[in-house]
Amino acid sequence: MEMKKSYLAMKTESAVASNLIDSDLKEIGIAAKKLANHAIMLGGLGFGTSFLKWIASFAAIYLLILDRTNWRSNMLTALLIPYIFLSFPSFLFGLFRGDFGKWLSLVAIIIRLFFPKHFPDWLEAPAALVLLMVVAPSFIADRVRDGWIGMLICLVIACYLLQEHIRASGGFRNSFTKANGISNTIGIILLLVYPVWGLILHVL
Repeated sequence: MEMKKSYLAMKTESAVASNLIDSDLKEIGIAAKKLANHAIMLGGLGFGTSFLKWIASFAAIYLLILDRTNWRSNMLTALLIPYIFLSFPSFLFGLFRGDFGKWLSLVAIIIRLFFPKHFPDWLEAPAALVLLMVVAPSFIADRVRDGWIGMLICLVIACYLLQEHIRASGGFRNSFTKANGISNTIGIILLLVYPVWGLILHVL
């Protein structure tokens, strides 16, 4: 009798957890629809693309920070660097591509060469990103980055990261239920939104 009660309790808890996950997924869908509607209402499709670019860039930066605290994956870090480079908002990109970025790169290189013990590991990825912005040829920095090729590369990176994260989590459901799984998964999904939206507008 006691075993039956225990089984029923476990079954009830599993059903409650499943209902909570379904409810969370529905709320995410509703929030995504509201975000798209508000973006269009605020300034049309062009504003929506620019707004999603900001979201995608900061989502990638957030995942880059997570990589240094939870995931510890060199592959993930390496892929986020070109994604941030290609999706970084034009205003900030121009700032880092100018003298400000050159000074940052110079300081980072000097510290890395002459004071390696004072150069932390977590600073290597941001330093590489700034250096990439500074030295990238104009063809890549202007045409590729702002064109459909850059968005296509972002889409490929986001899709690859999503499937790798789901595989590492042990399945789609686990990616939403494990510790930090929800924030990681949502962060990667946000990487998908900007290139998908931009490519749809390019085709239309």
